[in-house]
Amino acid sequence: MDKKLIEEINSLARKKREQGLNKEETERQKVLYKEYLAQFRSQFDKQLDNIDVKTPDGKVIPLKEIGKLNGKDK
Repeated sequence: MDKKLIEEINSLARKKREQGLNKEETERQKVLYKEYLAQFRSQFDKQLDNIDVKTPDGKVIPLKEIGKLNGKDK
């Protein structure tokens, strides 16, 4: 995760709590949150791609394959 992104988000959150934000700062905060969530989701998806599940019959299947078997494609 980008350290500067997190620092700016925290800075705006602190300012919002202490004195409030103007319109430009509020818009910037929304943009930063969207960017943060996109990065978080991307990293989370990559982690899920590396998870394997062992079935009761001993087979090891990637988690993403189980989603496809259940009809839940990405």
